[in-house]
Amino acid sequence: MSHVVQIETQVRDLAAVRAACRRLGLPQPERGTVTFFDGTATGWAVRLPGWQYPVVLDPESGRIHFDDYNGRWGDRRRLDAFLQAYAVEKTRREARRRGYRVTERALPDGSIQLRIEVGE
Repeated sequence: MSHVVQIETQVRDLAAVRAACRRLGLPQPERGTVTFFDGTATGWAVRLPGWQYPVVLDPESGRIHFDDYNGRWGDRRRLDAFLQAYAVEKTRREARRRGYRVTERALPDGSIQLRIEVGE
């Protein structure tokens, strides 16, 4: 039986963040405080291609801090791709932890289909 699931992503798992960075060929996240144009944020900084400032992930709250200046300082599609990669990696990790088999398929529209098979 197939189910379509829509999720709201909270970024809390550093191992999944690192896996998402590897998946996308990004540098590994660095812990620190980032100074944005009009403020600061502390957490794990991820550098997205073409972005003026890194995205800062706060694993305690699950929040994501960024300043893309309405697309002028960073293409939101890069952030969306990172969040998609994170969600896939987190799902794969949790499914494997429970002993489930996971297969993945990229779809023509850019989405990713995960199939999780539960043992008998």
